[in-house]
Amino acid sequence: MNLASTSTETNHVVQVKGVGLDFQTKDGIVSALSNVDLTISAGEFVSFIGPSGCGKTTLMRVLADLEQPTSGSVLVNGMSPAQARQQRAYGYVFQTPALLPWRTVQDNVLLPLEIMGYGKDQRQQLAQEYLQLVNLAGFEAKYPWQLSGGMQQRVSIARALSVEPQLLFMDEPFGALDEITRDHLNDQLLRLWQQTQKTVVFVTHSILEAVFLSSRIVVMSPRPGRIIDIIDCNLPTDRTLDIRESSEFLAIAQRVRAGLAAGHHYDD
Repeated sequence: MNLASTSTETNHVVQVKGVGLDFQTKDGIVSALSNVDLTISAGEFVSFIGPSGCGKTTLMRVLADLEQPTSGSVLVNGMSPAQARQQRAYGYVFQTPALLPWRTVQDNVLLPLEIMGYGKDQRQQLAQEYLQLVNLAGFEAKYPWQLSGGMQQRVSIARALSVEPQLLFMDEPFGALDEITRDHLNDQLLRLWQQTQKTVVFVTHSILEAVFLSSRIVVMSPRPGRIIDIIDCNLPTDRTLDIRESSEFLAIAQRVRAGLAAGHHYDD
């Protein structure tokens, strides 16, 4: 069952209607996505969760114009994904930081601003602003190899934010980190979202992470990926990690878990 957002049409940042995507492989056609409908409104934090290979990242890549759907339509800020990419309407944080090892922390953040032709003073101002926002002020002259994995990923987030997009795509940015570091960055990301009011689309395998961070959770079935549930997270916006012990949090987590289990028996 596909559920649609009840937000007003004019507030939609992402609109996906009937999207399917098939890959041609040497063994034949593989269907990655099937009949996906989704709307995301301005200021939401929406997480995609599902089993490995279900199409979570593929769906995000379709939104970012990194993959082309076989069927259906996609709008990002009222434009095609290609137009949104050309207008740099979004930032993208990958599973690994993908920092250039020969550039300092500040120079890595400056890179997209240099490519886009920002003036020197504006580049410096934006880089300093977003490094401070991710609590990395004082590390500007360090190189990536001198930072922990969590700090490197924060540099990647600062780089994505430096071009000041209203939409941020995040593809399992904390998946490779240890649990303690991941908890810390989850807490920091939540504060960052509250502070910037960006629209965030987030891919994760973690039920706890999805419930803690999100305003809505999109539960996907095994391949071909379908949306089988969309769950509202009506938790306080100023939530802390302690909320994971609350009955409200556990009830949402249980619904996500039930949706994932039901997805394995999804009958077309």
